[in-house]
Amino acid sequence: MAKKHVSTDDLIAVIIQGIEDVKGENIQLLDLREIENTVCDYFIICSGNSNTQVNAISGSVQKVVSKQLKDKPWHIEGQGNSEWVLMDYVNVVVHVFQKHVREFYDIESLWGDAKITEIKPA
Repeated sequence: MAKKHVSTDDLIAVIIQGIEDVKGENIQLLDLREIENTVCDYFIICSGNSNTQVNAISGSVQKVVSKQLKDKPWHIEGQGNSEWVLMDYVNVVVHVFQKHVREFYDIESLWGDAKITEIKPA
């Protein structure tokens, strides 16, 4: 049976819902489509207050995406120490940081040419 194509907009909306369900903070959507040689179309970046919350956010995202869209990440990294978990959904890459790690790496600045949208809590 062929896998149903999931629209990027639907995927983004469901990922954000998964983050908000467990109180992920400072959610930003970076649109990378106008930048040459990027690995994906969008980054979604958010913060958690502890490794427990970072784990909860990544787990919530995986659960709601799986339940609503029947999709799962192509690859996940960082679940061992839960300071920075990366979930690769091919067109959309989700970065879940502990606050101090997010400040240290400051990937929003590295992608300064991206269009950044602040996602306000629902």
